[in-house]
Amino acid sequence: MAEKKGDQSSKIDMLRIWGHPRVLTMLFLGFSAGVPILLIFSTLSVWLREAGVSRSAVTFFSWAALGYSFKFIWAPLVDKLPLPLLTRIFGRRRSWMLLSQFSVITAIVWMGFTDPTKGESSLVIMALAAVFLGFSSATQDIVIDAYRIESVDESLQAMLASTYVAGYRIGMLVAGAGSLFIASWFGTTRELYSVMAWRNTYLVMAAVMLVGVVTTCVISEPEEAKKSLYSYSVSQYVRFFCLFLLAAALFAGCFFLTAPVATDLKLQFAGPDSIHGRLISFVVETCRLFLAVAVAAAGALLAVKAGLADEDMVRESYVAPVQDFFVRYGGKTAILLLLLVGFYRISDIVLGVVSNVFYLDMGFSKNVIATVTKTFGVLMTLAGGFLGGLLTVRYGVYRILFTGGVLAAATNLLFMLLARSGKDVTMLTVVIGADNLCAGLASTAFVAFLSSLTNISFTAVQYALFSSLMTLFPKLIGGYSGTAVSAYGYESFFLMTTLMGLPVLVLIWFAGRLLRDES
Repeated sequence: MAEKKGDQSSKIDMLRIWGHPRVLTMLFLGFSAGVPILLIFSTLSVWLREAGVSRSAVTFFSWAALGYSFKFIWAPLVDKLPLPLLTRIFGRRRSWMLLSQFSVITAIVWMGFTDPTKGESSLVIMALAAVFLGFSSATQDIVIDAYRIESVDESLQAMLASTYVAGYRIGMLVAGAGSLFIASWFGTTRELYSVMAWRNTYLVMAAVMLVGVVTTCVISEPEEAKKSLYSYSVSQYVRFFCLFLLAAALFAGCFFLTAPVATDLKLQFAGPDSIHGRLISFVVETCRLFLAVAVAAAGALLAVKAGLADEDMVRESYVAPVQDFFVRYGGKTAILLLLLVGFYRISDIVLGVVSNVFYLDMGFSKNVIATVTKTFGVLMTLAGGFLGGLLTVRYGVYRILFTGGVLAAATNLLFMLLARSGKDVTMLTVVIGADNLCAGLASTAFVAFLSSLTNISFTAVQYALFSSLMTLFPKLIGGYSGTAVSAYGYESFFLMTTLMGLPVLVLIWFAGRLLRDES
């Protein structure tokens, strides 16, 4: 009888937890975070492909979301910089949330009023709008992640993460399947392209973002954020912001000024249509990117030494969070963990960049893509996330990380079968179901893993660093996925994405072993 009362009490406690205001809040904030990403990736790729943009150019647009991979660079600004008027009214976290959400809305409207068929200049404008959307959305993610970790104690973190992921997937469903349905309803098809249909679709998506705005206005600041007072002068904050602008200008200047040199190198060492030429192109562009980062970092360091920004403030913002991570785990284990974070999702992200183009090339209509890959796919992802949460609690994060890594890589082989089957809706449904179920399981374990690495004293910066690393290398490689498909075909490309996931399993095994030995 006592056992039954205990079971009933635990069920009541579980219902209370699910009804906790912070848990429900994360559902809506997760929704707000999930809307923008597909408007850069899959939905935009369908629009561009329908407008007659080449497959290679479409996949290069995935680089517009590199803001997600470099958000750790401006995360300290979000953490340290008060916003005039907004911070006084809404507080430290909510003020940045509102600013980022209105920036997301502005970027979506900007994209909606751009027609990619008006020549190369229009594609450049679309790319700039997409970059602004990626930057704004990544900023929103920084604040929401910090808000989530600071809102409740460790016992409720898993519940907040689960509702956040559920809201995020629903937002992706609306921006993915919803936008494709809306675009079709407005009358655009691959055979009969309509820029007005896509414009109206993106305006609807901008209006959908008001869910996040309303949520931000009605929630309260976390207690942890209230304790963190702004302790620097206005002059120091202004100089700190100028330092960031200088670094951003140096990065952009170096990246664009080296474009002609990079083009000459690629043409000199190999023709654009040769197999090794594409590899050289990838290496050159990657070196160009990291050279720009190095120039920006060196310029910022010299500026700090020259007194442009307060040295203690810069050290507290950028050095202390990284130093804390390496001190807690030790050099060897910390590097291994960062490698694991950086490459865990490589298989599914690289494949995901070209997935919508693949479905269109197989002959599936937008409605079928929306119904199967978005609606049904998201439901399977939610199921996988729920299963992943249960298994992670039962067996531990590293075992489920390993299982998720195996399944995420292995399900890419199913896309090879789909490529051979052609326009087969049943096969598409089976492949999408299996792939999204496994992805949901892996994602839940991975969020738990990332949260466990974060120190509450450095929530915004450390979590931004981890989540940035998570997508940096996969997106760099994903930008060439269209080129790889053109060179090798879909079946070989899907096999390559599977093989990319195998080294990740070795990293998980070593990381789990090292942490067990050190505990």
